[in-house]
Amino acid sequence: MLLVAEPGLGAEEILALAEVINSGWITMGDRVREFECAFAAAHQVADAVAVSSCTAGLHLAIEGLGLGPGDEILVPSLTFAATVNCVIYAGATPVFVDIGSLDMPHISPEDAAAKCTAKTKAVIAMHYAGYLVDREAWREFADSRSLFLIEDCAHAAGVSDGGELADAAVFSFYGNKNMTTAEGGMVFARDPGVRDRIRQMRSHGMTSGTSQRRSSGEVTYDITSLGYNYRMDELRAAIGLVQIQKLGRWNERREALTRAYRRLLAAQCSNVSMPFPGLRSSAHHILPVILPKGTDRRCTSGRLWRLGIQTTVHYPPVHRFSWYRSRFPSTRLPVTEEFSDRELTLPLHPKLEEHEVEFVVRALSDVLGTETLHDDLLCS
Repeated sequence: MLLVAEPGLGAEEILALAEVINSGWITMGDRVREFECAFAAAHQVADAVAVSSCTAGLHLAIEGLGLGPGDEILVPSLTFAATVNCVIYAGATPVFVDIGSLDMPHISPEDAAAKCTAKTKAVIAMHYAGYLVDREAWREFADSRSLFLIEDCAHAAGVSDGGELADAAVFSFYGNKNMTTAEGGMVFARDPGVRDRIRQMRSHGMTSGTSQRRSSGEVTYDITSLGYNYRMDELRAAIGLVQIQKLGRWNERREALTRAYRRLLAAQCSNVSMPFPGLRSSAHHILPVILPKGTDRRCTSGRLWRLGIQTTVHYPPVHRFSWYRSRFPSTRLPVTEEFSDRELTLPLHPKLEEHEVEFVVRALSDVLGTETLHDDLLCS
């Protein structure tokens, strides 16, 4: 089976884990701090805060910026639900914004502007598929309206300037990401005070952690703010320290495979389009394609599966999920909805070979060429 995503784990990660276990210290400590510094340096920012997940990081970023009840935050619906869930966690109200177009499935500045109110305090821009939004334009958008800009960088690890202009930016190290720690995330914040607040909130609001007290000889601590158990442990940090050394070449491989997909789809499957035409900074996290109108996606996906090709969807729109639909019943995002209905994610990861990309494209072309809409025999 050619998988949509596959982590790159091996002997170096096993050795790093063994070293942590042999050290006798597995909770948050020196390796977490080393990983924070390495990740910040790779992205050309001053510092970073490692957390247990990207979800935890988004929650901390929102609260660290002082956002909460009574505030509205502009959010995409074309994203994983965590992006929006975290707004709810903080007690703020998400305001769903449509994407710009099928070719450019980023949150739309025009729709965002139309949905700003006196209660709007922030906007979350998500780098869908690893392609960076126009950060300068969004920085200007936020500054002109006195809004905070939060970048959801879950797809964008390794893009050197990702998160650089945001008030806060959050990365994911989930198992399907460009680099992984199994679970985990990283937070950037421009304001050192916000960053310090996030660092303290990740560990119950405590003034010192266990590792710090062990090193200093202190026996007690204070809690000066409400906090959470959002810490990263030494085991995950050790994996991260190995993975970040490989991230650059892995992303280069992803870029080469993406170019191959784009070339082959244009030649063999011209009725299928790929978003983000032209040059654009990207981590090339996933490979989304837009199927022709009227295609039975379930049938197409099922037939590819039987040929040994896994596919998935990025993403079902958040506003269409039952929980959100019951709370925001009037939300309509026509471009997001069309994109989501026609999108299919093809395999993309550094272990993939170019001949396998050729096989995927040829299979997709054959499936679409022979598909009969709603043909129960083909789809069974």
